[in-house]
Amino acid sequence: MDKFDINSLGIVLALVGAVLAALLGGIGSAIGVGMTGQAAAGVVSENPPLFGKVLILQLLPGTQGIYGLLIAFLTLTNIGVLGGSADISFAKGLLYLAACMPMAVIGLISAKQQAKAAVSSIALVAKRPDQFGKAMIFPAMVETYAVLALLVSLLAVANIGGISI
Repeated sequence: MDKFDINSLGIVLALVGAVLAALLGGIGSAIGVGMTGQAAAGVVSENPPLFGKVLILQLLPGTQGIYGLLIAFLTLTNIGVLGGSADISFAKGLLYLAACMPMAVIGLISAKQQAKAAVSSIALVAKRPDQFGKAMIFPAMVETYAVLALLVSLLAVANIGGISI
């Protein structure tokens, strides 16, 4: 029987990070797009010409799922799952897991919060279609934090490979 090597867990930890980034961002986006879709459908049932405006507002909470998927693909590429060597030490596995967490956690939370802002913006557009530009600003402000999380995770994941541990 071979002796257990803790470094064999490195790839598992890195995979967990990639999965969490895609999973939590996707869950948040699915919830957010669902919430905004309900509000948008109500508006369109009363005023069909507003479809294009409310559709744009509905789509905004969907970006976190895309960002999470991007981080997952980058991680899977860097750890060798999508080609190359998948030999990741325990320490590097922890680093990849940690690097994926900003996008995972902030993706989940910001998509839900962005949906709330977008639902309110949809209500604004329903009453005042001429205020669409202003209505876009409210959910876009929440997007800022999803983009910041994306940048942190992106920079961290992209540079872990160069660390010698």
